[in-house]
Amino acid sequence: MTDKPFEGWRLSRRAFLEAAATAGVAMAAVPLHLNAADAPVALHKYQPEFLNVDEWAFVMAATARLIPSEGEGPGARETRVPVFIDRQLAGKYGAATDWYMQGPYDPSASPDRGYQTPLTPAQLYRQGIKAVNVWCEKRHGKTFADLDAPIQDETLTSLQNGRLVLVPELSWFFSVLLANTREGYFADPKYGGNHGMQAWVYIGFPGARASFKEWAMQYNKPYPLGPVSIAGKRA
Repeated sequence: MTDKPFEGWRLSRRAFLEAAATAGVAMAAVPLHLNAADAPVALHKYQPEFLNVDEWAFVMAATARLIPSEGEGPGARETRVPVFIDRQLAGKYGAATDWYMQGPYDPSASPDRGYQTPLTPAQLYRQGIKAVNVWCEKRHGKTFADLDAPIQDETLTSLQNGRLVLVPELSWFFSVLLANTREGYFADPKYGGNHGMQAWVYIGFPGARASFKEWAMQYNKPYPLGPVSIAGKRA
């Protein structure tokens, strides 16, 4: 990242998304949300399962800056990334049900040492969003969601590089938010995000097709068949 707010993401949008896809498309391990609807309601009518009103507004605004709508491909809102995050926080992921959560924790440890906070992802979001909103109100007189986009970018950049200092337990907040935004963008649509497989179409990912081996070695040729979801739907 550069010192200018989100300059790296804006200038290398495709590279950012394609790099994220390496980890993001392999979402079969994410628990299936059985209430996923075939015809989802509009985002402004969606009733969050975990996030409260202020938290939902923050996630809507933050993910829209991490993967903005302007550009070649769809943004986080078009692909319903906020819905993916809300549903994950409402389930086993949010509760860290299958995680080893015993201490000790060292917030200063390198990322290869794993998750270093006693907070579950749900707790991390709840406390992290509140802390960022308090900071924004003190500095700008508004919560994060009510700030202009350039100030939101500046705030997220400060959160990422440590200029916006949170308590040690919340030091993972930005990295988890960014990771979940990528996952929601590239996950199978049944998990709530990647609506219409738009992200897969954008990067040319075939999805859950039973076989596409005949195309694997055909370099510099666009894949012509389009993606298929786990449910068997075609984009």
